[in-house]
Amino acid sequence: MFEVCSLKKHFKKVKAVDDISFSFQKGDVMGFIGPNGAGKTTAMRVMSSLDPPTSGECTVDGKSIFEYPEYLYRTVGFMPDFTGTYPNMDVHEYIDFFARAAGLRGKERDRRVDRIEEFTGLNDIRDKQVEDLSKGMKQRLGLGRLLVHDPDYLILDEPAAGLDPRARIEVRELLRLLAQTSKGILVSSHILTELAEICNTVAIIDHGKILSTGSVEDIKRMLKSDVEIEISFLGSCDSERLEKFLLTRPESENSKVTARSASFIFTGKEEDVPAFLKLMFDTGFPIVEVKKREMSMEDIFMKVTDTDNGGEGDEEVRSK
Repeated sequence: MFEVCSLKKHFKKVKAVDDISFSFQKGDVMGFIGPNGAGKTTAMRVMSSLDPPTSGECTVDGKSIFEYPEYLYRTVGFMPDFTGTYPNMDVHEYIDFFARAAGLRGKERDRRVDRIEEFTGLNDIRDKQVEDLSKGMKQRLGLGRLLVHDPDYLILDEPAAGLDPRARIEVRELLRLLAQTSKGILVSSHILTELAEICNTVAIIDHGKILSTGSVEDIKRMLKSDVEIEISFLGSCDSERLEKFLLTRPESENSKVTARSASFIFTGKEEDVPAFLKLMFDTGFPIVEVKKREMSMEDIFMKVTDTDNGGEGDEEVRSK
């Protein structure tokens, strides 16, 4: 397990990371969620020992990364949001260089480099100059470099930033495959749709503070969100009559009605939704399809970071 305990990083009067604690373990893909300037990159740099903390601790499998840096280097890999390259070096030479730097020798090094190139899809361009690669291929190259020493934990800072849609999908698939090999992955992004399909846990950070951590489902349950219902009608219905019906029902809020569809927030108990829909049908509205809209990653983030309570977010979620 990788644990962050009461970590702080201050720059003069700026509290970039302000007493944060969370953990992730092998097999997890944890989304490190927050807006630009929230403290994600600073925290990741400290977790990777690139920057010293002001105070606090980070441990890998119970060992302090500050007291046992050699253990960190063997078990953790960090991929920054920008991958540095070298001139006059092709893809194969680049991966091989870092394999040699990691102490791999002979046939073991050759096998490792070949496996990495195949896994990341770089084997077809292994002779291409690194500086001529597209942004997507450079991200694959950075991921390949990260995997050279086969770390147990990966810390990835905005790995899909600036990529086209196809490249983003490919990066997400690589991360999913890595999680299946029991690697623990912490991946940051402010583009929440990039994380929704691959993360099983999240840590939400804003202004240097962790607002919530846990599984996506646990956070949804703690937020106690209302149910949003989307309805389609057979043919068309009397939209004016339906709007009046929804406005007079205390369980219905924020209704949006057209002749062929409607949506509304059901504020009653979730188990009472079928009875409410039956009442609508018995009242004469020709319902043909009903959908329950699930809370998205964006919804979670917006609710947790809601500033209506003085900028502190949801109290119950923060206490998790």
